[in-house]
Order: sequence, then C-alpha cells, then structure tokens
Amino acid sequence: MPITRTRSYHHGDLRAELLQRAEATLRESGVDGLSLRQLARDVGVSHAAPTRHFKDKQALLDALAVSGFEQLGAALEKTAACDGVGGRIREMAQTYLRFATENSALLELMFARRHSPAAAEAVTEAVDRAFAAPVALIADAQARGEVIAGEPRRIALSAVAVLQGLATFIGSGVIDADTAHELLDETTGYMLDGLRPRR
Repeated sequence: MPITRTRSYHHGDLRAELLQRAEATLRESGVDGLSLRQLARDVGVSHAAPTRHFKDKQALLDALAVSGFEQLGAALEKTAACDGVGGRIREMAQTYLRFATENSALLELMFARRHSPAAAEAVTEAVDRAFAAPVALIADAQARGEVIAGEPRRIALSAVAVLQGLATFIGSGVIDADTAHELLDETTGYMLDGLRPRR
C-alpha cells in the first residue's frame, strides 16, 4: 500500500508558486486568510518550506505588494503603443481602473498596508517601475508641448491618485460598477483639460 506524504522538496520555482497561491487566497479570503502553513499545504510542500523564501507572514505580504506593483507596471507599459497623449492617457486610465477593480484586495495591500522596513527599498523600487510608463508619457507629451510644464513624476502621480480614488469609490460601492466607465470617461476628460498647456 503506497504511503502518501507531504513533499519536503520542491523542484520548481517554489517562491513563484507560493506567491501565485497567496494572491489567489488574498482574493478569496483577504489578508486574514493567509498563512504560511496553509500555503505549504496548498502547494504540497513541508510546512517549513515557505520560510526559506518568506521568514514570516509580513515578508509574504511585502512580496505580494511588490508583485502587485510589478503586475500593474507591466499592464501600464502595454498602453505606450496608443497614439496621441489623449489616447494614451485614456487607455492608461482604463487599464489602471481595470487592474484596480479586478485586484481590489491586492491593490489595498499595495497601498494601504504598512510594509516592513526590510522591504522598504524593494517596495520603493517596484513603485518606481510601476509608474515609469505614466511618468514617461507625461515627459514625452511635455517635450511635444501637449502637457503643462512641471515635474513629470509629480504630474503623473497626481493623475494616478485621481484614478486610485475612483477605484476606491467603486470598490467600496460608493460608485455603482455599471456607471464606472462613464464616470471614468468624464474624469479622464477633466484630467486632459487640466494637463493642457495654458495659452
């Protein structure tokens, strides 16, 4: 009779597998539903195996936040191919809102939870990479005279803050999801009006 036991050795990319499963658990059960021991059971490794990659739950949460910013940055980067500053900003806004509404628990973790000092540098670098595309968009548009003068990063983060607020309103039910895209179009229009150079 064969003996079934938890594997103590994992030949694949265990860290990536743990993060993927943790993100799914976060979506299903929130932060309180996450534990290293349960993750180990879910992916079929010994209960000690996850601690080789994450020393505790906080380290796991920090890694999830970094992963979230990397995913967001990759999504925003894909909008760079759109034509014109207006088209690119609208596409970027839609991409951000889609990511925010489809990953609300992850987004809350990325922005609302406190990260450990040990992860501060990694989180900061991930944030910078995530918003590199909006910053580059603003800088390019400024060079063509399509956007007001100013520090590109500050302008880009101001626009992202508006989108983050809109996403928070949708996630909390203040704004009905059915009218979200209509409101996004209006918000983007106001944003573009504000970014145009003054004559």
